[in-house]
Amino acid sequence: MNQSLRHVTELPGFAAAPTRFLFFTGKGGVGKTSLSTATAIALADRGLKVLLVSTDAASNLDEMLGVPLSNHPVPVAGVPGLAMLNIDPDDAAEAYRQRVLAQMEADASDAERQTVREQLSGACTTEIAAFDEFAALLAGEGDGTAGYDHVVFDTAPTGHTLRLLSLPKAWTGFLAGNDRGASCLGPHSGLKMQEARFNAALRALGDPALTTVVLVTRPDPRPMQEAARTADELRQLGLGNQRLAINGVFRASRSDDPVARAIEDLGRQAMDTLPDALAGLPRDEIPLRAFDTVGLPALRALFAAAPEAAPDTAPTAPETATHLPAEPLHRLADELAAARHGLIMVMGKGGVGKTTIAAALAVGLVQRGHSVHLTTTDPAAHVADTLNGSLPGLKVGRIDPKAETDAYIAKIMASRGKDLDEQGRALLLEDLQSPCTEEVAVFHAFSRVVNEARTAYVVLDTAPTGHSLLLMDATGAYHRQMTRQYEGSASARHIITPLMRLQDPDTTKVLIVTLPEVTPVSQAAALQDDLRRASIEPWAWVINKSIAATGTTDPLLLARLQGEHRQAARIASGLACRTFVLPWLPEPPVGVEALGRLV
Repeated sequence: MNQSLRHVTELPGFAAAPTRFLFFTGKGGVGKTSLSTATAIALADRGLKVLLVSTDAASNLDEMLGVPLSNHPVPVAGVPGLAMLNIDPDDAAEAYRQRVLAQMEADASDAERQTVREQLSGACTTEIAAFDEFAALLAGEGDGTAGYDHVVFDTAPTGHTLRLLSLPKAWTGFLAGNDRGASCLGPHSGLKMQEARFNAALRALGDPALTTVVLVTRPDPRPMQEAARTADELRQLGLGNQRLAINGVFRASRSDDPVARAIEDLGRQAMDTLPDALAGLPRDEIPLRAFDTVGLPALRALFAAAPEAAPDTAPTAPETATHLPAEPLHRLADELAAARHGLIMVMGKGGVGKTTIAAALAVGLVQRGHSVHLTTTDPAAHVADTLNGSLPGLKVGRIDPKAETDAYIAKIMASRGKDLDEQGRALLLEDLQSPCTEEVAVFHAFSRVVNEARTAYVVLDTAPTGHSLLLMDATGAYHRQMTRQYEGSASARHIITPLMRLQDPDTTKVLIVTLPEVTPVSQAAALQDDLRRASIEPWAWVINKSIAATGTTDPLLLARLQGEHRQAARIASGLACRTFVLPWLPEPPVGVEALGRLV
């Protein structure tokens, strides 16, 4: 055993007796990446060959391990036997396009090749290409998994992961009844040839001797409820071998510290009232640590019985700037209310509190005399739960993928299918049953929301970063398609695409939400870079759950507070043009009244 594990007395159950495939899933921000990475390291330290795979488009594995992300296995320095792979949707999509183009006849014209490339430029292709790589890993093909004892998957937040894990079943069902392949993927998709791979992936996922799903949560009712819903949905998909990991369990060390007592009490109450879907699962509890889990020393210390002082985790900002020049949330609501209309997009890593901030601002705008449409693109959709009530002038909705897909199919059948004969309508409907149709339908719904903001307030609670970036990709692809289509024509000057509205600061204000911790801040900075590459400039940052002003004296919380100060200095040094802050609250702000007090 590696010397770095000398303090570990007993690994959590999911790491002590693992199956070949381990999936870590859960609501954003609960610690999936920390637990999956620490597990992969612990298994490799036992002399096993391990592949750590991220399926998150916004993965921060590179920061945690100091290894560049790649869509091919890369050895992790300092951990013999461990390799890391990131299924990057953009890289996967480009490789997929190249495979399709390579199958074209040698005498195909440049125009024909360009047509195929355009057909394969949308979000549908991106999703399928990423899924194809995921299925290959489960089937042991390509770079594959044949040489590894264990494959540990660090997944995207719950909604996106459920979509990914449902695809083997969706595509095998679609292909079984469609001998023409999926037309939305272009003339040379060759998906029918992949049917054996998809079937192998489906068998591996449903085999309890091969696959374990670790449902990761915090000792908090909200992520626990999401984990319970996930457990039920995964069982319906045939993934019944599940474990529960409760991460960040806090025990107060000072009885006279009301902040520490409140945090411990909230956690204990949550664990004492587990949802039924979780209560019967094998369970592991991982204590809250004083340090950020970045770097090998910290990741190896995560499972230690009594870790020493916090390891040196990462390069940090100077300690001198301990106070963040940030404004309270009510001032943000005041400034937004002065615009009279517009789209307010609340974005960020999963688990940072986007839904709370979005709901609070929507309530604040109504308090200031405006009508507001509060909606979400998040497949996990918690807006209604957060509001827990109604307010005159506030309309609440969501972009429901299933409802949007059904409506889109009905629209296409009524338009393109109205003049077809019975066989033609059957073929068209068969093609529209493709899982790709959902991505197109969701984009159209998003476009309607963007357009609505021309004359009214729309507050959009977005999905976690990776899923939102895929939606941005679809928006960019549509913009490029429209500009190419009308290039050189008189109509070109009058085209206004959804992307152009997102780029207009008078129409759209993007708010990036983060926690004052190294990984959320790094991912917020990466999100900001991605948005700027699309010429979308974030308007402000919101730092949520700051404990700097609570006056806590608990040693563990004070140790974590030092990390918060470092991140505050980092943000103040130029990451954000405007910064607003919401302090940590002893009671989660749920309900219209509680949200209204925040603004």
